[in-house]
Amino acid sequence: MTAWGDPDFRATWTSERVAEAGIPLERPLEMGERALLKDAEFAKRLEAAKKSDAGYRDDLDANGTAGLAAWVRAKPFARRSSLIVSPANGRLPPMTPAAEALFRAGRNSWVTGQPIDWLADLDAYDRCITRGAPSAILPWPNNDGVRVFQAPGYVVLQLEVLGTRIIPVGHGEPAPADVRSWAGHSLGHWEGDTLVIETSNIVAGDSASGDLAQRAGSPITGRGHGVVPMSGKARTVERLTMTGPDTLLYRVTYSDPDVFTAPWTAEVEWTRDDRYRIYEFACHEHNEVRELIASSRAQRKKQLAAGVAGQAAPR
Repeated sequence: MTAWGDPDFRATWTSERVAEAGIPLERPLEMGERALLKDAEFAKRLEAAKKSDAGYRDDLDANGTAGLAAWVRAKPFARRSSLIVSPANGRLPPMTPAAEALFRAGRNSWVTGQPIDWLADLDAYDRCITRGAPSAILPWPNNDGVRVFQAPGYVVLQLEVLGTRIIPVGHGEPAPADVRSWAGHSLGHWEGDTLVIETSNIVAGDSASGDLAQRAGSPITGRGHGVVPMSGKARTVERLTMTGPDTLLYRVTYSDPDVFTAPWTAEVEWTRDDRYRIYEFACHEHNEVRELIASSRAQRKKQLAAGVAGQAAPR
């Protein structure tokens, strides 16, 4: 406990093991409502972890750190078939027709072969603004650190990628509907030993309006690298609970009735690692957007000169 009586979450946490183990956001269809892997499926995950460790053997030996396989063997969470725990099938609910159309029309640098001519062809992550809510805190192939600070009445979440959240706990008022930010407006409170954070007023797209937009930071990672739309009605309820001296369960429920036909909930186990260093995430140094546009234009110009069919001419 902290000196002022709250559960003490102050540490550097990471979900990198969850990402490295390949636990998907959505459960494979053939697994149905089975939340845990069968022994044979788990054996394949463990074997993949051993192969991963083999590529870092010198580092493991030099630093004395436990590898991915040790984590997979030791942690019950490693048997999860998906991060999504609700709906029961472990999959994202269907999108509304309007949202599905925007999703299919969405544009970003992850969609190969798509021409990039201007900012409208890039999402908020491409432009070094945000990975979205709650995508910014869900496992990613890299940069999965979260550093937690606490003071009386406040919790601060320093994300390794694009953003720090300062959350009033036990006080504060909801923000007016027209006051929005990329991370939204968060208020926290304690329910026993669980920190509950409720967030609304998230910027939906390239303006502060609450309209359904296709270029918001995606609320999820994956789904074919598409940009899942977001509306001004998007809400998250996050629950953080210590499950051991070095583990914390992060649970988030996401709802956006203009996008998903039902809310969905995901869980991630964070591991304490105070040797993990969070460095400056120098994303936007006048290069990312410039390079994406310039390289796309140059590539299409080259293909047009070579007579490659189906290529859009650069502006």
